[in-house]
Amino acid sequence: MSAYLHSLETIVPPFSHEQTTLSTLLQDRFSETRIRRLVAQAFRQSGIETRHAVVEGFFGHAPFDNDGQATTSARNAVYATESRRLAVALGEKILSLPGAVPREEITHVVYATCTGFVNPGPDYFLVRDLGLRDSVERFTLGFMGCYAAFPALRMAAQFCEANPKARVLVVALELCSLHMQLDASPDVILGNTVFADGAAAAIVTPVPPEGRRHFRLDGFASATIPEGESSMAWSIGDRGFDLVLSGYVPKVLSAEIGGLFARLGLDPAAFDRFAVHPGGKSILDRFIAALGLPADSLDASREILRENGNMSSATVLFVLKRLLETAANDENVLATAFGPGLTVETARLTVQE
Repeated sequence: MSAYLHSLETIVPPFSHEQTTLSTLLQDRFSETRIRRLVAQAFRQSGIETRHAVVEGFFGHAPFDNDGQATTSARNAVYATESRRLAVALGEKILSLPGAVPREEITHVVYATCTGFVNPGPDYFLVRDLGLRDSVERFTLGFMGCYAAFPALRMAAQFCEANPKARVLVVALELCSLHMQLDASPDVILGNTVFADGAAAAIVTPVPPEGRRHFRLDGFASATIPEGESSMAWSIGDRGFDLVLSGYVPKVLSAEIGGLFARLGLDPAAFDRFAVHPGGKSILDRFIAALGLPADSLDASREILRENGNMSSATVLFVLKRLLETAANDENVLATAFGPGLTVETARLTVQE
């Protein structure tokens, strides 16, 4: 039995921050010329124009004090409030679409996040606030990082394969801005340059939707690149979540991705479209070079990066939504994302009408 991905929708918080403005703002926080230059260069080379955040500003706006500092508890308190608001608004958006799956038919909610923890959490409020049946089965995939949308979709597909009546709401929501820190280390500078807030959701069903473009989910595959294990990590500190995001990551992916795809039986030449998590501009550039892809093959990923930044697990769903709007019927899509580990997740999809 197949599973089908459809009704993709996205949402971003109300506060929009221009990348040029953020660059100046952060540069002004450092007195050392060398650090100011590093910040300016990182922002200039990011490939990002705009990012959205649940905070109006990073200095003097909760949870941040005037010096841009905040405890982990204060950051998580904002996550608890804002994640519920965004998740429910997104769920309402999906379930109000013309021809949407009736609310009483939703059987499962799969929620992915790595930027906050609260219980009862957004998975609970998606059911309660949207008026779903209280028998809906809820699952939260926590702290997996930028690739978490794929385990969420794979879980949803497995529910559909096991139950012909399954109707699964999948939500990936990240509030990365809450973990902004002031530090002169390259990892922190890079993180402050690219990460943003946003949420994306979709419905997965064992039957295709009538009259709506959708993806058939053809298969998933997972692998790790141990050489990059220390280059990307995410831990809980006293003043927010501490990020390790080495500039070495694009080099590792570039060197290993071709061999990894071969081990997974994935031939890039067999795909018409690519939905790659835009972890950063250099990652997209090296992905194209390593696989010998046409220069425009990752345009959808570049557009999402430019308009929104890196929203961790939600980002690749933004890319898939963009591709579904532009791809032709029967085109084959290879989607991939990566995160701590260095973990690589992939999905094969076919566009259908």
